[in-house]
Amino acid sequence: MDKLAPGDPAPAFALPAQDGRTIALADFRGRRVLVYFYPKADTPGCTTQACAVRDAREDLAALGVDVLGISPDAPDRQARFDGKHGLGFPLLSDADHAVAEAWGVWGERSLYARRFMGIIRSSFLVDEEGRIAEAWYKVSPGDTVPRALRALRAG
Repeated sequence: MDKLAPGDPAPAFALPAQDGRTIALADFRGRRVLVYFYPKADTPGCTTQACAVRDAREDLAALGVDVLGISPDAPDRQARFDGKHGLGFPLLSDADHAVAEAWGVWGERSLYARRFMGIIRSSFLVDEEGRIAEAWYKVSPGDTVPRALRALRAG
């Protein structure tokens, strides 16, 4: 798994969202984007993370930042997750985990002493030119927003 670092070009993607649209990273050229990867919609950690992002949307928007959440979940599951928690930002389906692999967030995980391949919860700030401004691998669900806001306010 090759990790992305600040200054690296953000790997391009175009993925289906929960509302049926296809959303590409290139759609956000000229704006900053918080891209975060999560393992599975509507699980406790992923709900904590998504709701924290939802609650910070105004602060992020005031700093000129859009948000994209990505997981292997199908768009219909993403739609239920969005509807249940009123998230209000694009949740993208990376069903074949090709984007996760390109971003270095697909790898071996363990849960209850069982090893398997899956999403390693990670968050990235992408700058206006489509380069990685910050990368946080193995981020805890509650740390995505504080780390992003800290980096945005410092930069």
